[in-house]
Amino acid sequence: PSHDTTKRLVSQVEKVLQAAALDKNDFKLKFETIHLAELLESTVEHISLQVESKGGKIEFQNLLKNPEIEGDAFHLTHIFNNLLDNANKYSKESPKIKVVAKDDQDQVIVTIQDQGIGMSKEAVKKIFDKFYRVPTGNVHDVKGFGLGLSYVKTMLEAHKGGIYVQSEPGKGSTFTINLPKKQ
Repeated sequence: PSHDTTKRLVSQVEKVLQAAALDKNDFKLKFETIHLAELLESTVEHISLQVESKGGKIEFQNLLKNPEIEGDAFHLTHIFNNLLDNANKYSKESPKIKVVAKDDQDQVIVTIQDQGIGMSKEAVKKIFDKFYRVPTGNVHDVKGFGLGLSYVKTMLEAHKGGIYVQSEPGKGSTFTINLPKKQ
């Protein structure tokens, strides 16, 4: 599909998801067996063109011993798209993004690390709140984290997982996601 069609579709999807995310009881997850490594690979591939066009590089390190988890493929794809898109947007020039997936017996852990503009402690406290946008100084073209992260957190919690972030202004951010293998 052409880039414009994809973009239009994504923004429609986002509107629907945002509406759903606003009301936790409004969405039904469709759990199925997902090959997480493949899902992450295609998400990384999807964003790599945008990253490379800014002179950057995205790397996926797959350390999963057992890549299968139970989850909602549509929402998980959207979650990782969202996080990678943010990592790219919040890196001024030549983004360096690293995605690492590993697992233990019961859960998978995915970290998404960027070397972008980072966030203050105050911002970190608020980024998962609805409608909060990270102040980016004068980066006009950045739409901000907006509803994206509120949605991400809601959906991960609906998967009985979670997300947390470590960040330092000027140094970048690392998002850590944990998801149980079985629902």
